[in-house]
Amino acid sequence: MSTYMANPQTVERAWYVLDAEGKTLGKLAVEAAVLLRGKHKVTYTPHVDCGDNVIIVNASKVVVTGKKAEQKMYYHHTGYIGHMKSVKFSTLVKNKPCVVVEKAVKGMLPANTLGRAAFGRLHVYAGPEHKHAAQKPVAKEF
Repeated sequence: MSTYMANPQTVERAWYVLDAEGKTLGKLAVEAAVLLRGKHKVTYTPHVDCGDNVIIVNASKVVVTGKKAEQKMYYHHTGYIGHMKSVKFSTLVKNKPCVVVEKAVKGMLPANTLGRAAFGRLHVYAGPEHKHAAQKPVAKEF
């Protein structure tokens, strides 16, 4: 008896569509991160990139609980002294809704080459349309 270990040549990638309309940001990000890493598969191997491709539509209609819409802040630094920039969740979701979902999913992926490769398979769209119909993605409910 031997333990099965996946390798990059045996990985089969599927395409999934997640609809963010009315879904909580964190729960959506968890589901996307699990699919991107491949943890839902029985052939999951921790040191191999065996995840699937994920398309998230309706990112502009994602919700957060409590007072996070007014209180949650996103920060970034320009590289210059004293240039820490901040923007509220409500402003960012109105102007760049895809960034909100991407940041949430990226924070749930590992900070190594596997996480960067998985993040490259994430496709986020603000509206209900996407350009990956040729891949025949499967709608995933959660």
